[in-house]
Amino acid sequence: MHGITDNDTATVVGGPSRTTGPPLLIVAHGSRDPRHPATVALLAERVRAMRPDLPVRVCHLEFNLPNPAQALAGLYAAGERRVIAVPLLLTRAFHAKTDIPGVLSREVRGLPGMRVEQADVLGPDLLLRAAMTRRLHDAGISPAHHAETGVVLAAAGSSDPEAIAVIAETAREWRRAEGWHAVRPAFASASPPTTADAVRALRAEGVRRVAVAPYVIAPGRLPDRILRGAEEAGADVVAQVLGDAPELARLMLRRYDAAGTGRVPRARRMGVPPGRGRLPGRLAVGSRRR
Repeated sequence: MHGITDNDTATVVGGPSRTTGPPLLIVAHGSRDPRHPATVALLAERVRAMRPDLPVRVCHLEFNLPNPAQALAGLYAAGERRVIAVPLLLTRAFHAKTDIPGVLSREVRGLPGMRVEQADVLGPDLLLRAAMTRRLHDAGISPAHHAETGVVLAAAGSSDPEAIAVIAETAREWRRAEGWHAVRPAFASASPPTTADAVRALRAEGVRRVAVAPYVIAPGRLPDRILRGAEEAGADVVAQVLGDAPELARLMLRRYDAAGTGRVPRARRMGVPPGRGRLPGRLAVGSRRR
């Protein structure tokens, strides 16, 4: 595995003089719902509080500003020549595989010497399960009642088979780890079952208490659909979205650190500094796989 050299972390002349590593750029999806960017901003503040010397910036693919072009241009103007982009995504579906790499690659072409590395998505991870468990406890589920509680793991949904399989595996692992009576995946779009259908299925199996855990980061249209489905089917408890959970902030820093040290096989590298070739195991703009 190729290590990061002194040249990779060298201070740009006239740029920032620090030893904390490149800025962390949070890449959120964006939403017309104002609660979404507000929640992302709170999460970014929590990340900053955990690592005060690390520059943390936010951009949005759609609907909200700054967009990736504006965020990268601002960092470039401030003298930054290396950025680690952390997708605010829970699964590897279209946005992680195609949308974000395409946007970052396009925008970095106009910034000579700029290098952007895309970290892996956030899920699956033990920290996400821990955050969802805590959200359910906050909503009124006692740890003593796990064995009699059926949980609906309500995700946004995707047409990507890999993403659907990961959600199903997360449900199985969460049930085993926390001792829930059952954990059933559900989706707000693209794939069955709906949240309401999953709640009704658990009731039909005789589950005494049914809780819904939204496996989404910020409020918006799809989380609202999850809530309506839970209420329609008569769920006993509905947890809050992950939001600015400290577990989520710690996980983002883990993904940042792993990408920065080249420990993530899926990390992508956009842009090549002048005079440098492509690093082994990284995808550079203009390179071709053979």
